[in-house]
Amino acid sequence: MPRASTRSKPIATATTTAAPDDAAQQIDAKIAALDDWRGKTLAQLRSIIRKADPDVVETVKWRGVPVWEHDGILCTGETYKAAVKMTFAHGAKLDDPKGLFNSSLEGNTRRAIDVHEGEKINEAALNALIRAAVGFNTAKAKAKKSPSR
Repeated sequence: MPRASTRSKPIATATTTAAPDDAAQQIDAKIAALDDWRGKTLAQLRSIIRKADPDVVETVKWRGVPVWEHDGILCTGETYKAAVKMTFAHGAKLDDPKGLFNSSLEGNTRRAIDVHEGEKINEAALNALIRAAVGFNTAKAKAKKSPSR
């Protein structure tokens, strides 16, 4: 006798991406739904990102995670019970003179900033870090477009 399937829903793919306009609305909705310190913190981080890079593209990936891109992923904005995590895709390659990175420090690629309830965000340092991430991504994109010798 054949076994019944235990899967009732299709598996979501990790590459699902919302269109930029739709993504902005989804991020707005996520912030509104988080009617506590996490929503305010995510909104503040989003504002800092937009000021640091007016050309940033907002997307939503991985089951609702806000993602900010410029020539590739700059960072994500994940919300957890105890922290709002801002993960930089190439954070290990960026200078962090103010020591903002406080999470995911062991790897060779990503770095993250965990913001906990009541913590003050160093906007100037974060702005500089975002601009450094844009510079890294832009240089990487230009290198890919350059003809190889």
